[in-house]
Amino acid sequence: MEALIALSIGVLTACGVYLALRGRTFPMVLGLTFLSYAVNLFLFSMGRLGIGQPPVIRAAATAYADPVPQALVLTAIVIGFAMTAFVIVLALKARAELGNDHVDGLDES
Repeated sequence: MEALIALSIGVLTACGVYLALRGRTFPMVLGLTFLSYAVNLFLFSMGRLGIGQPPVIRAAATAYADPVPQALVLTAIVIGFAMTAFVIVLALKARAELGNDHVDGLDES
């Protein structure tokens, strides 16, 4: 299970870096979104994935799930969604004003 999660984080990070370095705006936004997904998955996995374990420490609990990474990931998902919507609107506005969707605003020719 740990290898699958590590592989998923690695693939999301690699795809995110590749797409973030593209010359067009939409692949860049998609790459940043993949990077945020990779970070969220990493933070969630740091909370010691456990099934059927209580999230709060009690005196008799020997194994527990840490609720702090879950709260951090939930907050990061909401903030990431808002920032993705903002960057998409910003890219659409730049395309409308510049006439192309290149990151630097210059034509290919």
